[in-house]
Amino acid sequence: MWFWLALGSAVFAALTSILAKVGIEGVESNLATAIRTMVVVIMAWGMVFITHQQGGIRAISQKSWIFLILSGLATGASWLCYYKALQMGDASKVVPIDKMSVVITLVLAFVFLHEEFTAKSMVGCILIGAGTLLMVL
Repeated sequence: MWFWLALGSAVFAALTSILAKVGIEGVESNLATAIRTMVVVIMAWGMVFITHQQGGIRAISQKSWIFLILSGLATGASWLCYYKALQMGDASKVVPIDKMSVVITLVLAFVFLHEEFTAKSMVGCILIGAGTLLMVL
């Protein structure tokens, strides 16, 4: 099931880029990010209430709160940078660079989460990096 959800994430992320590039025309990037964020907030809380998970908020540990807040701050910073870059550049160049997050995530997961970093992971990182450079040059 995780594979199909990840694939759905990729498809929706692709749609996000194209829809955002069209929608951001003539709109200041920070305002566009704020509008997008409000839609995401409403959608996320809607899913919490539809699935009756709101009661779980009391069970969240302090550590989880801290890391979820930090993750939210990182997401916000990412979106602000992404929308400004998308406003200034071509989607076909901005999006591949944004997806370098895959390589950065693999390295950070190895360093901080002690996840396995195999030869296959290394080759994949090199290919993603090379492919990104090829697309944006």
